[in-house]
Parts: sequence; C-alpha cells; structure tokens
Amino acid sequence: MKRVILFFLLQVCCLPVLIGQLNTDRVLSIGRNALYFEDYVLSIQYFNQVIKAKPWLAEPYFYRAVAKINLDDYKGAEEDCSLCIDRNPFLPQVYFARGISRQSMDNFDGAIADYRKGLELKREDRQMLVNQAIAFIQKKDYGGAEQVFDELIAAHPKYAMSYITRGAMYMEKEDTILALQNYDKAIELDPYYAPAYGNRAIVYYQMNNMKGALADLNEAIRLNTRENGYYINRGLVRYHMNDLRGAMADYDQVISFDSRNRIARFNRGLLRFQVGDNNRAIEDFDVVIEVEPQNYMAYYNRALLRHETGDYAGAIQDFSVVIDQYPNFIPAYYSRSEAKRKMRDNAGADRDSWTAFQIEERLTKERRQGAASQDPSDTLADKNTREESDKNINKFNRLVVYDKDDERRSQYQSDVRGRVQDRNVRVDLEPQFVLTFYEKPNAVKKIVYYDKMVEDFNARRLLSHKLILTNEEAALTEDQVAAHFASIDQYSAAIEKEPRNANLYFGRALDFMLVQDFSEAIRDYNTAIERDSSFAMAYFNRAVLRYKQLEYELSQSTPSLASESNVMTLNLNIAKPAANAQSQSSSVANDSHRTHEHEMIMRDYDRVVSLNPGFIYAYFNRANLLCAMRDFRAGIQNYNEAILRDPDFAEAYFNRGLARLSQGDANRGIADLSKAGELGIINAYSIIKRMTSGN
Repeated sequence: MKRVILFFLLQVCCLPVLIGQLNTDRVLSIGRNALYFEDYVLSIQYFNQVIKAKPWLAEPYFYRAVAKINLDDYKGAEEDCSLCIDRNPFLPQVYFARGISRQSMDNFDGAIADYRKGLELKREDRQMLVNQAIAFIQKKDYGGAEQVFDELIAAHPKYAMSYITRGAMYMEKEDTILALQNYDKAIELDPYYAPAYGNRAIVYYQMNNMKGALADLNEAIRLNTRENGYYINRGLVRYHMNDLRGAMADYDQVISFDSRNRIARFNRGLLRFQVGDNNRAIEDFDVVIEVEPQNYMAYYNRALLRHETGDYAGAIQDFSVVIDQYPNFIPAYYSRSEAKRKMRDNAGADRDSWTAFQIEERLTKERRQGAASQDPSDTLADKNTREESDKNINKFNRLVVYDKDDERRSQYQSDVRGRVQDRNVRVDLEPQFVLTFYEKPNAVKKIVYYDKMVEDFNARRLLSHKLILTNEEAALTEDQVAAHFASIDQYSAAIEKEPRNANLYFGRALDFMLVQDFSEAIRDYNTAIERDSSFAMAYFNRAVLRYKQLEYELSQSTPSLASESNVMTLNLNIAKPAANAQSQSSSVANDSHRTHEHEMIMRDYDRVVSLNPGFIYAYFNRANLLCAMRDFRAGIQNYNEAILRDPDFAEAYFNRGLARLSQGDANRGIADLSKAGELGIINAYSIIKRMTSGN
C-alpha cells in the first residue's frame, strides 16, 4: 500500500499543471471537486498534496476530514479537524465535523463540547443542535437533551426533525405517551417524511395498537418503498394480526431487495415451516446459516425440517451442531435420538435418550434448590417474538425482531453515523449519462447501455479500458487513481510524438475526467475536436463535463450544501457570502455565466445529434439540461426522441414523468413513472404513491 501511495504522489508531482511551483489553489479546487462528487479516496490524495506544500493552511485539513468521515475513518477525521482548528479556530463547520467524528466513536462529551463551540460561532445552527441533543441522549443525560431540544424548538419551531429526535428520546425513556405526541407533531409538520411514521408505528406496536402500527407502516412504505425495516416490522404486525399471507409477502419483498437479509429469511423460514412448506423453509434457513454460521436457532429449525422431510443424516448433523453449543438443550437430544432410530442406530438413540433424561433430572433438582436461574425475558408478555441478540435456544421458533436498544438508537443514530445523503428517496431526475470506464453496481438495474458508435470505437482497442455508457459513475480506488495518473503521463509522451492524433487527446481527457480535473479534461476534449471535428464522443463528454463543472461552481456560490432533512451532511463552504450589494452583483454574474455555459453545452449536444442522430443519450442529456433550465416542454420533446429510438429507455420514461408532473400533467406523468418502475427504476413507485395518495 505504501508503495502504491508513493507511486501516486510521484505521478501527481509529474503532472504538467504541477511542474515546479505547486499550484495549491488549483489542486485544492480539484480536491474539493472530487469531494463534491463523492470521490473521497481521490480527494484525500489532492488534499495531501496541498498539505505537503503548505502545511500552515487550515482548509485542506477540514476537507480531508470530511472525506475521512464519509469513509468512516472517524479517528483520522478527528485528528484532521484538530489540525485545522490549530490553524484557524474560527470555523464553525470544523467543530461540527469533529463533533460528528467524536460522536461516531462514542466520545459524547467531546462531541457536545465541539457542538457548543460551533454554536458559539454559528448561533442556532439546527444541525449542530440536533446532533448535540442526540449526543446527550446517547450518554443518557436526558436533562441535557431536554434543554437542547427547548433551544432548538424555540429557534426552529417548524423543524420536524426536532420532534422526531425528541420522540426517539422519550422512547429511550420508555415514555410512549410523550413519544407519540412528538411523532404526531413531526408528522403534522412534515407529512411526507417516512421515518416519522416508521417510528410512530413502533410506539403503536408497543402499546398493542396493531391497527395503528399497520396504518403507519403502510404510509412509511408508501413514502419509501426501499426501506427493509418497514417491511420487516409490518410483517411482524401482520403476524400478530393473524395475517400470515401478508406477513409472508412482506418478508418476500425484503428478500427481493436483499436476498441475504437474515431476519427476513429466518422469519419467512418459520412461517413456511408453520404452513408446511418444508423444502422452501429449509432453503431459507440454508441462507441464514450461510450468512451467519453461528445462528444455532437456524440450525435447530433446519434440523427439525430435515427430519420432517426424511433427511435424517442431515438432521443428525444439525442437531449435533446445536448440542455442541447448548449441551443442556434437552429437546435436541430427544430429536436426535428419534432421527438415529429412523436410521436404525438404536444404540446411539438410546444414548441420546438417556443423556436427555439425566440432564432433565439434574435441572429439576437444581430448580428445586433454587440454583437454576430463569431467563428474565421469559416473563415478557410477547411469547411469539425474540430480539435478534437473544440467543436463548428455547426461543428457536419465535419470530425475530430488531433489538429494542438497537431499534431505539437507530431512530436517531442514523442521522449522525456514516454517509446518509442517500437514505431517503429524493424526487430528482435520473442523472446524465457519460462515457467512462467504471460504474456503480446496481442490483436492480442490470442494464447494459449500448450504442453502435461506442462499440465500434471499443473494437478498435485504442484505449486501455473499454468505454461504457452509464449514469451511475463509480469513485476510483487507490490503485485506479495511481493507474490513471500514470496513464496521463503515458498519453503525454505519446502526444509529443503524435500531436495531431485526436484519439490520444480523447484518451488523456478521460483520465483527467476520472481524476476529477475537469479543466484539463475539457482542454483535451477541445483539442481532440480541433483535430477531428466529427468526434461525436468528444463533444458528448465535453458537454457532460461542462455541466458537472457548472454544477460544482454554482454549489460553491450558495450558502450551504447541507440538505434540509439531513443532520449529517457537511457544508463544504467555509466562508459564506454576505447578503450585500457585492453578493447581489455576484448573483447576476452567476446568472450570466450559467446562461453562457448552458448555451455552450447545448451546442455540443446539438453537434452530437447532427453527427449521430441515433445516439439516444445526447437527447436524454439535452432533455435534462432543458429541465434544469425549467424548459419542461422542450425537455419532454427530447425525452420523446430518446424513447422513440429506444422504447425501453427506463431513465427517459422516469424523467419525462417528472417533467410532465412539473407541468401539471399528472395522468401522463404517472403513466411514465409506472413504465419506468416496470423497467427497473424502483423509486418511481414511491413517487407514484405520493402523487396518488390524496395528501
């Protein structure tokens, strides 16, 4: 690993833009660009270069800390924030970032101190207030949390997250009445936030109000169709309402999203066992055991099922695994004895029966003497379920629920741990397509995007990687970062020998694009087009990059990148622009710049379409640009052109549906979303349900 990093650093230093005096402003800008587009490993390498050249600067330490938080390196992030504070102690976002890092490492006092300091610099910041309240809850200081909530609600009375988080605190305190009141208020303020319904459903469940719990879980699922926990909880509620078919359907749904989900597989296995679907129940327990080899309850259930289906050898094997772990579990000995007798091993059967009898006698004697302890959980009212962490083998046939402690913590902890920007379904256009080498894996959309022009180019083997079309770009690994910097040098050497070769500039542009150096990439696309004015793919990627560059530049001119419903997202802008005449002038300049860039991007897509009228991705991207400019009518026309050429273009249906909804054309918009869902874009169903709910 050290050799790879060293190789990378040497390659960076050899870049043309970094020869001699390191242009730290530019490298810092590229690093922020990579950070904005979630390429965290790459961004850290750029910030390392700035820190090495100018270690007295505060900003690169902060940005590197943000990247590390998103990579779950909380210790490293904490150290970088401290280094930033040493250099500039007046940046509120740095205290926020360090608070998140400390909170994620269970250093609640340190996190609270950081949030307090940040709030001194940025009064009434609601994200810091929410996280501070959560930290008090996590350290069981409910009085401290109450004070923060009072301050938060006084400053932001219409912020639903305040009430959701306070409701979770009351659940932690087992005060279901106050928890219910807070969730009611949160839903009143924001009736489209699924977790509020999911959390209130838990309260109803604990109050034995199954109808209320079911109604809330139905609403949570209507708003967010991809959250496994809602289906698992609804399956449990339906089971308590004697709706076995409905419970089974919920577990089926979870498994369709996540085939290795332990809770859904275990519970479905029990339900299948209950209705006599033994072979398929065995399949479910097979998966549970594969995922969690120490799940002895799954072994025992599978053993019983194998015995039922006549697989006595398999049953004996599973019973033996359970007995090794639970040597006093009497039913396993009797069951194994019966299986051995079926296989005519009478001596072994007798030994198991005698062993079970002796254990039973001993335990009876111990209970009489008061030596045997009773599991306190056996006194619980609910005899049909067990928590996931409960390993009492006597509960082998109970449905699994999330641990109560974990369940309560999850109601607020998910807001401060890890990357949360993608937790909830957002009503956004499907992103633009790009020609690149890598894409994110997607378990639902398994589409290979095809175009003859791209395939013909790949067949010529001019690049080291195969070009693909995707709108789900993947961040680079460290090895890939190093490889593409090396490739830039190789292309540079080749260009010196063949300065008229457009393909070489195109290849180097792809490398610059992948390392998030958009300016250099666009410069190379420009040159490729100068060398070959018919290079449609160069026009296409240049348009894509111009739009991405514009998106990033505009994001830096806004006060915050933080989502309104997300208490974890960090503001990457250290200094906020003041609301004065100068900023108003800047806004006018931004509008002029945006208009100019939109025109340049549109020209590139027009040129691609003129060169290759069948290239559907140019129509799609052009439509996205038009929708971003609020010209939905023209955008729809371009989606029409894309769909005309490919009637199975899921993303085009999805975006056309959103565009039609924006125009008030609900019927055709919903029809488009339905088609998109049918073709694999699951988020479409959530939006359809929102639009047809009557809310």
